[in-house]
Amino acid sequence: MHFLVTGHTGFKGAYLVKLLLKRGHKVSGFALDPEEDSIFANAELGSLMEFDFRGDIRNLDLIKDAVAKASPDIIIHLAAQSLVLKSFTNPMETFEVNVKGTLNILEASSSSHNLKGTLIVTTDKVYKNELKKTGYVESDPLGGAADPYSASKAMADIATQSWIYSFSNSPICIARAGNVIGGGDVSEARLIPEVISSLIINEAPILRNPSAVRPWQYVLDCLNGYLSLIDQMIIRDIDTSWNFGPLPSEFKTVEKVVDEIYRNWDSPISWEQDNSKLLPEANYLTLNSTKARNELHWTDRLTFAESVEWTVNWYKNMLNGSNHADELDRAVAQFEKR
Repeated sequence: MHFLVTGHTGFKGAYLVKLLLKRGHKVSGFALDPEEDSIFANAELGSLMEFDFRGDIRNLDLIKDAVAKASPDIIIHLAAQSLVLKSFTNPMETFEVNVKGTLNILEASSSSHNLKGTLIVTTDKVYKNELKKTGYVESDPLGGAADPYSASKAMADIATQSWIYSFSNSPICIARAGNVIGGGDVSEARLIPEVISSLIINEAPILRNPSAVRPWQYVLDCLNGYLSLIDQMIIRDIDTSWNFGPLPSEFKTVEKVVDEIYRNWDSPISWEQDNSKLLPEANYLTLNSTKARNELHWTDRLTFAESVEWTVNWYKNMLNGSNHADELDRAVAQFEKR
């Protein structure tokens, strides 16, 4: 099949492109230019794709042209302003990219006659924050009022549901996932890259909220969930919304993640807590993925400890002279053997 991935130059996008190619699919993409030192650029993934479209997801004409030219079987919409902290400094851009960008994909998909299905990726942060210890399920109320990022993704999620119920398109589903980890993330304010960068220069990392609990998950486990959903949505009628997160036994605090990094890095350096005034963030946020596990027969291939180990090994190998292309190849090949 031919996949069109929006946001393909980003962290998850680069892993998804490689995973799809590994499974024998054709891949095209629509995104902004990759960030400096990104996996996508350094692994030269653009040369392996059918079409590598560049543009702003807010530009409907560009999106329509890309969809028409590529004529994909499947669209996976990853493109987003995905940083909570950035959403406070630039809320208008966050709402425009995440809401209008999603609507543009839905509009463009409606005129693609060869399309078999569209997957809209939102986030675990779309749920109304009720500090639910067992994890939010797909039927829980949406919220997102605490910050512009969460609100914009909840709006995009609701807009997608409205589109599904209002118009006769090819199948459309929504995937909600949490904090994915893996080697090579260069986005701002990401926990593991910041901790690794501190360890490399022998400085203690500064943690904003060490007690915060998140649904940490290896990036390829998350992406494999998306593809498991797509496999089913194109052959049968299924529910609209799906969670992809770790088992409850794998819910961990930020402090536990850092401790696991230290164990793999063999570092004696301790972390320090940021005592400055911080922007609001949920202290407990997890997903319940029972539906995906039971109905899609999807499950994580890596444990939390293995996820951190694979991630740390990426950075160790890079310091020892490896490169992005080899590390990405190795990660996908090892994952597919699981």
